[in-house]
Amino acid sequence: MAQVSRRRPVRHLAGEVWSRRSDRLAVEEPLEIRIGGEPFSVTMRTPGEDFELVLGYLYGEGIVVAAGDVRALRYCLGTGPDGLNTYNVIDAALADGVPAPEPGLRRNVLTSSACGICGTTSIDTVLDRTRPALLPDGPVLPVETLRRLPDRLREHQAAFERTGGLHAAGLARVDADGAAELLCVREDVGRHNAVDKVVGWALGQDAVPAADTVLVVSGRASFELTQKAVQAGIGVLAAVSAPSTLAVELAERAGLTLAGFVRGETLNVYSHPHRVTGP
Repeated sequence: MAQVSRRRPVRHLAGEVWSRRSDRLAVEEPLEIRIGGEPFSVTMRTPGEDFELVLGYLYGEGIVVAAGDVRALRYCLGTGPDGLNTYNVIDAALADGVPAPEPGLRRNVLTSSACGICGTTSIDTVLDRTRPALLPDGPVLPVETLRRLPDRLREHQAAFERTGGLHAAGLARVDADGAAELLCVREDVGRHNAVDKVVGWALGQDAVPAADTVLVVSGRASFELTQKAVQAGIGVLAAVSAPSTLAVELAERAGLTLAGFVRGETLNVYSHPHRVTGP
């Protein structure tokens, strides 16, 4: 089972008294992604749901458009100093007829846990790759449902409770009565990794595009997270913290409802507010 946290000794100060204690830290390890045996990218992530992460990542990069485009995912031998397999290398075998990525798309640099789409340079490029190009009108949800989603997400953040160092993303489906059901929650040291895991899960469920869902994230709504929501056909993105200007511009042009500062009784809707009903 993947280890998402580890204990480390620390020197702790409380008031004016120093003491020795242990602290639990979120695990951050590199994951090398190979396609057909060829190195493609390296990302820093928290181990767990690695296959979902790779599937969501390849979807976000435009390499695949459905789970069936990947014939197999397998761990390769990645040996640590102790000689044991680190399980930090995954090879994706594409299905017959799915073209391999161009050599120029391969990442020759490390993708950090804070950055997921360093190669994307413009909104037009993102919109050209987006499926669908313009999101449909659903879902419509009451503002009270939207307000409660971050608290419901937090209830499922078990690793965050232990470490305080992980981001979370959750996918909720809204029914005809406006009630939201959390379908999937994933945690990771990287914001974009948590979303990739959620998208990878949805692909595996044949639930993409996910126009009747809300993506809720525990931090800010960056351009890269907005891009991933748009590509997955998600109708609403709700963030606990602030969006960026580029995230709002992309959401406006793609038809995504983007809500930020969703905390307690307050929230801001930055684009396409027609999906949010109520006072």
